[in-house]
Amino acid sequence: MDTIFQKIIAREIPADIIYEDEQVLAFLDISPIRKGHALIIPKHPAVDIFDIEADVFAHMATVAQRIARALKETVGAKGVNLHMNNGSEAGQDVFHAHLHVIPRFERGEAFENPAHETYDDGESARLAETLRKNISEK
Repeated sequence: MDTIFQKIIAREIPADIIYEDEQVLAFLDISPIRKGHALIIPKHPAVDIFDIEADVFAHMATVAQRIARALKETVGAKGVNLHMNNGSEAGQDVFHAHLHVIPRFERGEAFENPAHETYDDGESARLAETLRKNISEK
């Protein structure tokens, strides 16, 4: 499996990494729905929820909870969406399992076909640094 996520794990392409351990890697999405939007991926290739080992998927959920708490503190999120597309019919574009953690600030924000935000120069790196600190304290 040779995906953009495998290249991020191998450090062949850069990413604003906010969490890493022996099983998973989490980083900021380069095209965030909201600033702070993170992706959690297993380090060992798995295509989707049907392919991933149950204990790794459970660990992804644990990490998502830590990231969600850090997003509340760091960007003032009032809530979060956890989202995972599984299969092309479900909208999966990168065929390496990944769980989105999307900060939310008000009720009724569009979820389907949302407008994506952009980071100013250096903004995502600064946010990633703060999130790493706040995640490590959780």
